[in-house]
Amino acid sequence: MSIFKNLSISFFLFATLFINFAHAARFNITNNFPYVVWAAAVPGGDRQLNSKESWPLDMNASTTEAAFGLELGAFFNGSGRGSCQTGDCGGLLQCQAYGAPPNTLAEFALNQYLNLDFFDISLVEGFNVPMDFSPTSIRPYFNGCIKGITCIADINGQCPTELKTPSGYYNNPCIVFKTDEYCCNFGNCGPTTFSEFFKNL
Repeated sequence: MSIFKNLSISFFLFATLFINFAHAARFNITNNFPYVVWAAAVPGGDRQLNSKESWPLDMNASTTEAAFGLELGAFFNGSGRGSCQTGDCGGLLQCQAYGAPPNTLAEFALNQYLNLDFFDISLVEGFNVPMDFSPTSIRPYFNGCIKGITCIADINGQCPTELKTPSGYYNNPCIVFKTDEYCCNFGNCGPTTFSEFFKNL
């Protein structure tokens, strides 16, 4: 049973991630859904979050590639083994790799070019939840960036039928069709009807 199958517009801004730029970075992962979710961080592991509960997670300042996602419909036993409808981390509560698609990803890299931190929300692994990813403080040389990013459209509700999973989530066209037109592994790749549809949302 999918607990998010009938996602409505009134539930936007569910998973909120705030970044605090300092010597290292603290991420506060907040569950704004009205139900339990499992937040997954690579590196960092997983944690069950009840509604309105937050998980403060400190990241090393040298973290160059990392991501957060949410596992939905998850059940784990006392030894941390189980499965999730979406975002599953190989049946493990403590994620060792990115969760299985479909999975909305909040990605970041710290102290990169000119000591800047970079962050984005990616649908390359599909979409399972609306997300907000926002800085709560800035470093003086971060050029005053205080704007966050959001992906809060009802993508699951508007998703083309060809891309929907049986539980009602959106899969990336590359995952579904496995052709270079949608995966763009090499050569010149242009926008597709699907990529334009989701970009417009």
